[in-house]
Amino acid sequence: MYICVTLKYFAIFTAKMLDIFIIFDKKIKKEVLKVELIYAILMALAAFVVAGVLSAIIFRKVGYNARKRVAESEIGSAEEEAKRIRDDGAKQAETMKKEALISAKEEILRQRNEAEKELKERRADVSRMERRITQKEENLDKKSEALEHKNEMLDKKLKENDLLREQIEELRQKELKVLEDISGISADEAKEELINRVESEVKHELAQRLSDLETQFKEDADAKAKNIISLAIQRCAADHVAESTVSVVSLPNEDMKGRIIGREGRNIQMLEKLTGVELIIDDTPEAITLSGFDPVRREIARITLEKLISDGRIHPSRIEETVEKATKEVEAGIKQAGERATFDVGIHGINADLVRMLGRLRYRTSYGQNVLKHSIEVALIAGMIADELGIDSTVAKRAGLLHDIGKAQTHEMEGSHVELGVNLAKKYKESRDVIHAIEAHHGDVEPQTITAVIVQAADAISAARPGARREDLENYIKRLEKIEEIAKGFSGVDKAFAVQAGREIRVMVNPEEINDDGMKLVAREMALKIQEEVKYPGQIKINLIRESRAIDYAK
Repeated sequence: MYICVTLKYFAIFTAKMLDIFIIFDKKIKKEVLKVELIYAILMALAAFVVAGVLSAIIFRKVGYNARKRVAESEIGSAEEEAKRIRDDGAKQAETMKKEALISAKEEILRQRNEAEKELKERRADVSRMERRITQKEENLDKKSEALEHKNEMLDKKLKENDLLREQIEELRQKELKVLEDISGISADEAKEELINRVESEVKHELAQRLSDLETQFKEDADAKAKNIISLAIQRCAADHVAESTVSVVSLPNEDMKGRIIGREGRNIQMLEKLTGVELIIDDTPEAITLSGFDPVRREIARITLEKLISDGRIHPSRIEETVEKATKEVEAGIKQAGERATFDVGIHGINADLVRMLGRLRYRTSYGQNVLKHSIEVALIAGMIADELGIDSTVAKRAGLLHDIGKAQTHEMEGSHVELGVNLAKKYKESRDVIHAIEAHHGDVEPQTITAVIVQAADAISAARPGARREDLENYIKRLEKIEEIAKGFSGVDKAFAVQAGREIRVMVNPEEINDDGMKLVAREMALKIQEEVKYPGQIKINLIRESRAIDYAK
């Protein structure tokens, strides 16, 4: 402030001096006078500046002292005010503390009184349980501490795992996104393509490996063939059951054998494929032998062959048509056999489906005994016993005729013939006595009616008569049926026929489902499953046949 005032007056003084200098310049023309005058002016200016600086220093010192005195007075006032406020706060805090202490003491006293009152009320119960609770608390504390520790560790690990899983999933998604962008296909499409490619390569390599192994095993087996006698045992079994598994068809002349075989064997191959029966053409004059354990197939093959011989036209398409006609004729014969059985026994009102199933029993044997003849025999014996006892013979005959009806389905469905027979009788609304007699005829349940006891006795009489049954044949038939059932259980199998007295099984596969490489795998898996589930002498040849057809019509 003081410096500004000094500078102001200095500027005014300088201006006045310049005016004087100008006036003197006009009047005085000599150079000496000008120099002296300028020197005098500069000296005056210097004296003036020094005086201004000194005055400024003096004024600044005076102002500083004045401001210091003012500030010290204000600080003293503020300290006194702060001290006063602090003293007032301390007094208020002390007052509030005393009030809070008093309230807390009152609350503690009140709670103590309530606790003492409640303690007195429960002292009797607590004293009795105190020791048990103490012990349990100690154990519980230990378990709780251990459990808390485990929970903490588990929570920590779970959080770490969740975080890690999220990071992995995020990285995986990013990688999948990058791969999808690069390849131009989605992850699912790439996975499916990779699986298909690997599956195809593995199947091809596995089929080649199996082929090499089979070749090696066959070479080893040929070297040890002299020590194996299973095939001889199997041939003996074939001779033993030949009378029940073989049919003979007479030929008009020897030339007919060549026509039945056909060019490159195409006719006989078609016959065997469609019927599942093996045609044996040997040196027997004017005769062909049909070999197969299923009498229905043998009958269809016999009728087909007789029709082809009488017609004279023998080629694959004609064989296919004739097999279809023969199958329909056999089905009609089955129905007639069932109706004839009901007529012979004198039972009426049986459901048409049950009658047809009775006819199917004509082609079933039980331990060498024809099941339909056995059922008729049981029905007649049961009727005679019922008449002798003076009870209703009609119900006894009906139960006797239907007691083995379940055997008509044992090829098609799982379960014993007793269970299947009971289900059929219930399905077609047979009486309760008939159903119970079917259920009890093998002793699976205790007989509860006289009819059930009569059917059980009649069944035993029919089966026990001399020459009725041969157990070896029944076991042999069941074994062949089991082999066919195993083969048909594989995916892609169309038909399966056990031939050569069970030494070979011919399997027709669907060419759309199984390729050439896959046939090796299916044959191997089929052989392993037969080895595990069937007991048999010798060895069984697994022969898979894959055929593709193209059919069109010219119009």
